[in-house]
Amino acid sequence: MARKLKPDEARLWSHVASTVKPRPGMALPSVEADADRPKPDPHAAPAHLPVAPAAKKPVRPRPPPPPDPIEPGRKRRIVRGHEPLEARIDLHFMTHDRARAALEAFLLRAHANGVREVLVITGKGTLGEGILRRQTPEWLAAPPLRAIVAGVSKADRRHGGEGALYVALKAKART
Repeated sequence: MARKLKPDEARLWSHVASTVKPRPGMALPSVEADADRPKPDPHAAPAHLPVAPAAKKPVRPRPPPPPDPIEPGRKRRIVRGHEPLEARIDLHFMTHDRARAALEAFLLRAHANGVREVLVITGKGTLGEGILRRQTPEWLAAPPLRAIVAGVSKADRRHGGEGALYVALKAKART
């Protein structure tokens, strides 16, 4: 003896059965679970209308590619002091937003003054995973700084090592 179908199974079966044509002289089997099915609410929206899709997760924009490294010869001259660091900024103890604004203003001002090499001190952060240390290369590669940054490299140990960056700026356009 066959078991009785559950209401959801009966709905599925009636949907499948409605898609086939019975052989001549045969009838579709009846489903007894229809008595258990709740009566449709006349005020409810029709079931055949499509349901609005769920809200999609906001997509975080892909960060810009990292800036190019400083040319090896130029970096060597900076490390040895043949091309002095003309300006420096220390982002220690700044919040994320304040540090980004300070860095942008500093670099735009330095570029306007004709400065070519600067030192950006980010600090190493807690356990070497500082937010500023990780975000600074992305900031340097994003507008408006991308237009003035020629290259970025990790600083030498005497200038801060892992917690600092050399930033080479492009020459100021002559007008």
